[in-house]
Amino acid sequence: MDPTVVPEKQSHLALYSDWSKHNLGDRVNTQFAVHEFLRNKFPDHHVTRTMVFRCDLLGYASTGIASALPHHDSGFDAMRNYNPPKNRLDQEDEGKLTDTVKFGRWAYHWNFHEYIVYQVQCASRMEAPVDLYYVLSKCYPGSVTDGHHAETEKLLLAAGKWTTQLHDAVYVFDQSSWHKDTKLYADVQSSSWDDVILSPDTKAQLIHDVQSFFDNRPLYQSLNIPWKRGVIFHGVPGNGKTISLKALINSLSRRDDPIPSLYVKNLDHCASPKYSINSIFSHARRMAPCLLIFEDLDSLITADCRSYFLNQVDGIESNDGILMVGSTNHLDKLDPAIAKRPSRFDRKYHFKVPDLEERQAYTLYWREKVNKSGSGTIDFPEEICGVVAALTEGFSFAYLKELFVATLLDLAKSATGDNAEEDTSSVEDGVAFSSDISARDSVMVERPKDEDGGKTELGDEGEETNAVSPPAVKQKKELPVVQVPESVKDNIFLHTVMKQARMLFDQMDNTDEEGINAKRSKRIQTNSVPVMVMQAEARRAST
Repeated sequence: MDPTVVPEKQSHLALYSDWSKHNLGDRVNTQFAVHEFLRNKFPDHHVTRTMVFRCDLLGYASTGIASALPHHDSGFDAMRNYNPPKNRLDQEDEGKLTDTVKFGRWAYHWNFHEYIVYQVQCASRMEAPVDLYYVLSKCYPGSVTDGHHAETEKLLLAAGKWTTQLHDAVYVFDQSSWHKDTKLYADVQSSSWDDVILSPDTKAQLIHDVQSFFDNRPLYQSLNIPWKRGVIFHGVPGNGKTISLKALINSLSRRDDPIPSLYVKNLDHCASPKYSINSIFSHARRMAPCLLIFEDLDSLITADCRSYFLNQVDGIESNDGILMVGSTNHLDKLDPAIAKRPSRFDRKYHFKVPDLEERQAYTLYWREKVNKSGSGTIDFPEEICGVVAALTEGFSFAYLKELFVATLLDLAKSATGDNAEEDTSSVEDGVAFSSDISARDSVMVERPKDEDGGKTELGDEGEETNAVSPPAVKQKKELPVVQVPESVKDNIFLHTVMKQARMLFDQMDNTDEEGINAKRSKRIQTNSVPVMVMQAEARRAST
């Protein structure tokens, strides 16, 4: 035996003693102190500590795979909390009481082995409190190798793997960290591709693109190309991007090999958004294969983090198994390196304002919903669907949804006698409202004509100046002419739809006017001074 081994061991013990005193001194290290307390009180046990969020032992036991029996009678420190119901609509739910454990003990059983598990919340002056598990396993010959207990290692591996998996939840990145959101998962369970009204070809292609990506890993490997893909959803608000994302999350969670979804809300961080981007992609690589969603991509990726984001998307590190979906209302605001570079975002899907066929399909969808609701008081014949589709030219899906919701609420109030508004609209001669609808009306600013010959004023070198005259009057938009079948001219549901459509259309028109007036004011203020200066210079030159 090497004679230097014993002195080295003694030196190490002395050094470790100094380290212990340092950590147990005025600068208290609670994590280490608790570890030493347990080692001293349970000398025949090995002690291992781990973070709760990395290895949720009690959550693992709640599945029935293991058991955890609380031993709190002899000493328990916890904050008792009342958790109210998720919403006040559920009158039978009284809420529940839960514990925020500061110090607690459980007798833990797993895989025919017994453990003692302590949960301790360790606080520090300079850091946020950290929740830890201390796992105690009884020592026997050969049970400890390199400072680790064999049975504890097996438990932590199994529970750690379970913790990283999503259990009826969606990973959400918010305020610089990931958390599991069970409410969002529950919300998307009611969403399906049947609820998404798109052209049949577009919807079929979108579903095929996503599902075939996760089905064809061997094909990517055989072609020696990275198993990754990027998709952009773009278009004006209210036309199906969000409902498509919900349907996508739900359909992937129901596969035989469920695909987890990761949703990025923001990149906020006290240091830099680059830290958040690194955390996002590091977690996505661990969770792959997965769906990684960046909603409102144009507002998330700004100039100060664009380069770092692109390096994470298409840099040296592998992104195998990651399908990225970015949504934006403003495709033109995205950097070309993101929007137009294959291998980053390969395919773009345009969610446009619905055409006549799509509006009719959406109206039929609502007719089916009304009929399934069991409300026999609403007469919603199929002939109305074509009328509503023609009447709502220029409506987004969001406005169409509001049209039907407002109509049904109006009818419900009328049925109870609470509707103070009288519907004065009528359908005469098979025609509902007239004129033209255009979402692209703009303000025209014309050059002024001089009093003599109608020519524009010239500068010193004969160039036209940018003089501004009052803008052309914008013609008010109206609902289009629609032919109404004789069989439904007296239909109450159709009358109510027309009234609500007119009200919504007026709101749309007023919103446009507010935006146009703001732009007009800004343009006139910007151009008026230079025009006056150039006119003065032109007069001086002529004299």
